[in-house]
Amino acid sequence: MTVYDHLWSTEETRALLDDRARTGSWLEIIAALATAQAELGLIPEAAARDIAAHARIEDLDLEAVAEQTRATGHSTLGLIRVLQRELGPEGRAWVYHGATVQDVSDTWTGLVMQRLLAIARRDLAEIERSLRELAQRHRGTVMLGRTHGQPGLPITFGFKAAVWAAEVSRHRQRVEQAEPRLAVGQLAGAVGTQSAWGEHGPELERRVMARLDLGVPDTPWLTARDRIAEFMTLLALITGTLAKIGNEVYNLQRAEIAEVSEAPSPGVVGSITMPQKRNPERSEHLGTLARLVRAAAGLALEGLVVEHERDGTPWKAEWDFLPRACAASAVALALGGELVAGLRVDGERMRANLEAQRGYVLAEPVMVALAAHVGKARAHELVHAAALRGQQQGLSLREALAAEPAIAEHLDLDDVLRVERALGAVDALIDRALEP
Repeated sequence: MTVYDHLWSTEETRALLDDRARTGSWLEIIAALATAQAELGLIPEAAARDIAAHARIEDLDLEAVAEQTRATGHSTLGLIRVLQRELGPEGRAWVYHGATVQDVSDTWTGLVMQRLLAIARRDLAEIERSLRELAQRHRGTVMLGRTHGQPGLPITFGFKAAVWAAEVSRHRQRVEQAEPRLAVGQLAGAVGTQSAWGEHGPELERRVMARLDLGVPDTPWLTARDRIAEFMTLLALITGTLAKIGNEVYNLQRAEIAEVSEAPSPGVVGSITMPQKRNPERSEHLGTLARLVRAAAGLALEGLVVEHERDGTPWKAEWDFLPRACAASAVALALGGELVAGLRVDGERMRANLEAQRGYVLAEPVMVALAAHVGKARAHELVHAAALRGQQQGLSLREALAAEPAIAEHLDLDDVLRVERALGAVDALIDRALEP
């Protein structure tokens, strides 16, 4: 993936999730386990020192680990065998005492979730800051509000950005609320009862997790995969919002609309056959990444159904989808930050597109004003009929309304056809969305 790595991962996630990084974390967990076991008298101190001194990725032959893993058909026995080659007699005898594959792999997953939540916290804060700035800067930039893909009523671009900012803010809250549940490790033993360590099990787990800066779970989660499902769903929510913003930019950047555009990237080529093109690369890729994460979230939800006290079917599936979804989410956060920070807004084009509607997007305030004289139902009937006739005859809304005595006799058309009357409480709603 050397050529396309930048599309699916970041430097941060590669340093966290590739084979070398994962194995290095597993070794740290094994060393923390041995040290805590020695403190509690569960293994000799000399064995723990030996294990801690040699459980280092720099000293490990990864190719040999891969070979032994294939040969044994076991997820961690290959790692243990290669590590034992470096250990003295006591270290070899006591390494990985009482622990299972899932103790190490799930604790590593807790570390990954902790790190991804930190990345999300950082990047979402920057994205929200950029969106709040857009909302303030463009609170008076009037544009078309569209419903079902068609012109609806005037809004401001600041209002649109404020809605995005509020959604991102909710994701930031979700990240904060989820971290205590998700950033936990596991030291459960064979069936979750910490059977190999007897009465020392709970204290051993506490000490190991303290060394790793992870929380202690309320119960073992060998078969309780709701944490994974929650984490993946959270990533799907976050990337879904970024994809929604990207999709909006993608569409508003179309030449026939041309209201916003991505900041150009020096050297980026849109097409090798159409030299004039500047494609919305960030916007488009946000949609791609979100699809991958949503698919992974579906697999995580499938993993909630687990058999008895251990079931590799859902758990091992996580080894595939979780790293890929984490990497894709990190790319989406980075791209989303670039997109909103560099977004170009064309207020003049927004106004021109609004005026091109010949006033028909102001039909609602006309109806509301007329309702005070003839009632809501009759007002809707009259304005609907006038608008339909006017559009068929190529008239502006003002011309169409003026031609209908049942409307014109009740209204000051210059007053009711002001754009400001159609904006409602947009300023107050922006202020509410942007409250600290």
